Amino acid sequence: KVFPNGFVAVDGVDLEIRDGEFMVLVGPSGCGKTSLLRMISGLEEVTEGRILIDDRDVTDLAPRRRDIAMVFQTYALYPHMTVRQNLGYGLKVRRTQKAEAKRRVEEVARLLGLEEMLSRRPAQLSGGQRQRVAMGRAIVREPKAFLMDEPLSNLDAKLRVSMRASLSQLHSRLGVTTVYVTHDQVEAMTLGQRVAVMRDGRILQVDAPQRLYEEPRDLFVAAFIGSPAMNLVEARMDGDEVVFGQFRLPLHPTRRPARRSGTRVVLGIRPEAFGDAELAPAAFPKLDVVVEVVEELGSDAHVFFQVDAPPISSETLEASEDRTTLLADEKALFNARVAPGTSARVGKPLSLAVDPSRLHFFDASTAASLLARPLPSDRTPAEETTAAPV
Repeated sequence: KVFPNGFVAVDGVDLEIRDGEFMVLVGPSGCGKTSLLRMISGLEEVTEGRILIDDRDVTDLAPRRRDIAMVFQTYALYPHMTVRQNLGYGLKVRRTQKAEAKRRVEEVARLLGLEEMLSRRPAQLSGGQRQRVAMGRAIVREPKAFLMDEPLSNLDAKLRVSMRASLSQLHSRLGVTTVYVTHDQVEAMTLGQRVAVMRDGRILQVDAPQRLYEEPRDLFVAAFIGSPAMNLVEARMDGDEVVFGQFRLPLHPTRRPARRSGTRVVLGIRPEAFGDAELAPAAFPKLDVVVEVVEELGSDAHVFFQVDAPPISSETLEASEDRTTLLADEKALFNARVAPGTSARVGKPLSLAVDPSRLHFFDASTAASLLARPLPSDRTPAEETTAAPV
């Protein structure tokens, strides 16, 4: 999708969404995920390429002829109508027979737990109830696909967790192809059967959530997926070890990047790869750190400590003129997840264990993963990422 001013909102996306799949499009604000959803729906013109729904080319069809239903960030309910009327309005417009419309509305109301609210108006409902009505209005249509644009973003944190579970249950029951847009990677990981990570109008990687987490193809995906975020720092290969700041760790046999000794790399360690040395396996290497911050969260705790090396992000690498010069005076602050009731105290030393089989390595120039599985010789990186065109 190219706008008249030359801005490219969606750039060369080649994606197949399987029948009955829950596909999540995730990425930072402005990455093109909503534009892509609007193109699928017909609300945004496609300047190049094709869109197929159920093997039918719908690129030039009006939205109403694509047999899809959308759920927006705003509930967009008619305030003067009851829940029953809101649910059935789309069927009324399509002149569905009254008996059939009544059956569908009551069935969806049972499915979403709205039976006791059918006579209420939106002003009498909570935020979660309104969102269920908005979803019900889409479901009652029985479309070929649901398109959802950040439908939970207006809800409070506790309600979002509850609604995520409800959405998963709903998809399991209905089995309708769903494309779901969010900037929240927790939503993406918990809802998606597959997740497409987008940036600058392009899809960087499409995979099952756990594979995105364990095998990110580049530094951006690694940093974006996972909560808390992966610790990233400038490092150097040194024989069978990796050196970062005042620390060094041995390389695990299964996590050895093909780089010569002395090569600069980006090292990634997720907070959960750490642990209290007293509780970890004896074979795990140890880091003696000085605690900067302790966060007690009940079920676990987070310990922050400083590393005498520059912190890294994909933005850091791109902002660097030659992609190698970094701010040498800046120090990385690492986050380590430890057991609740930790003995860690601010300003005191602490011994942390690290699982070397969970280290990640990225090229300091290209930001590509140095551990990504090689692609079959007959497939390009784009084909591996997106599977097949639609």
